[in-house]
Amino acid sequence: VQLQASGGGLVQTGGSLRLSCAPSGFAVDNYTIAWFRQAPGKEREVISCTGHCDDCTWHKASMRGRFTISRDNAKNMVYLQANSLKPEDTAVYRCAAVYCPPPDCTGLGCYTYTYDYWGQGTLVTVSS
Repeated sequence: VQLQASGGGLVQTGGSLRLSCAPSGFAVDNYTIAWFRQAPGKEREVISCTGHCDDCTWHKASMRGRFTISRDNAKNMVYLQANSLKPEDTAVYRCAAVYCPPPDCTGLGCYTYTYDYWGQGTLVTVSS
């Protein structure tokens, strides 16, 4: 089970990036997926996650309206669309997964879950 995050880069304030999370070795539709980030000198934080129901997608308050997590089960991919980027969004972004097969597991409250599988990060740098 592996995850590969990609799509990071250097962008100016106000710009956008789409980060991709590509799982290998498992089907994403049986997992709850989250995006984390860690800025220099700061602790890792969960910023977005998605489960299997309409209410099972969550974004950290400071990201709402700017970041959108989505999944494409047919392509076995998860994305994080990041708009209106700010210098404080500069961080290494990583995706993570935990086994959560529907219908028994919905992913509700996914920001509280413990994630078992992690990918390497992708660096997002936002210049002022």
